[in-house]
Amino acid sequence: MWDYTEKVKDHFLNPRNVGEIESPDGVGEVGSLACGDALRLTFKLDERKRIKDVKFKTFGCASAIASSSALTEIIKGMTLEEAEKVTNQDIASYLGGLPEEKMHCSVMGKEALEAAIANYRGQKVVKEDFEIVCKCFGVTDREIMKAIRENDLTTVEQVTYYTKAGGGCEQCHPKIEAIIEKVRKEMEKEAPPPKPEKKKLTNIQKIKLIEETLGREIIPALKADGGDLELIDVEGNKVFVALRGKCSFCPSSEFTLKKYVETKLREFVSDDIELEEVRP
Repeated sequence: MWDYTEKVKDHFLNPRNVGEIESPDGVGEVGSLACGDALRLTFKLDERKRIKDVKFKTFGCASAIASSSALTEIIKGMTLEEAEKVTNQDIASYLGGLPEEKMHCSVMGKEALEAAIANYRGQKVVKEDFEIVCKCFGVTDREIMKAIRENDLTTVEQVTYYTKAGGGCEQCHPKIEAIIEKVRKEMEKEAPPPKPEKKKLTNIQKIKLIEETLGREIIPALKADGGDLELIDVEGNKVFVALRGKCSFCPSSEFTLKKYVETKLREFVSDDIELEEVRP
């Protein structure tokens, strides 16, 4: 029995945005019924080119359904550029985590989103253009390399968890090992030099820098979309904030706080910043 979080169970038993949009702007289909998992994602944009509505149809396990449901909640209200930055790790985090053996479900969600956005832009990704490494599940070298890079994978077992590749007859394991070795070497060469340690801040300096960062980097962007954010308190490395305006009831508010606000504060203030939302 898999150890699922309560949020995974909720999105499985009560999936959001199930169905298909009539005359969608973008359509993404990934997976295969023969392989056990398949996902069809459709979305509609509003006049501001934001995702107004998004729906999905999934054939698969509890994790596949929960991941698809979570993805639709995350990207509602986003521009396509913002949605493109959503990773499979973001989907898993939104659900409070997934068993590692089920991470391929979050990857499938990410791939469906990419396919739908490509469809909207008139772009085509033909699977036959890449080498099929795992014939049991039809996984290409491109999909394996992408999963290794985006999830920092180091073993064949992990690649199987994230892509299903190698989970059948296992004849492709040597090829997967070769791909891992190649990609890991490339990643080592591309790795940026270590950042110099930031100067330790006093609590007053930290609060001031947080206020400056919120005012310069974050709040103007939120206000542009009818939202706002208020700094409530700072306790050590914990920053307590409250969302205002449209942000306070936006379905993707949790994603906005962690992926955008917390990331900016860690970039400009301190790497150990932890953001917590204060709700009324």
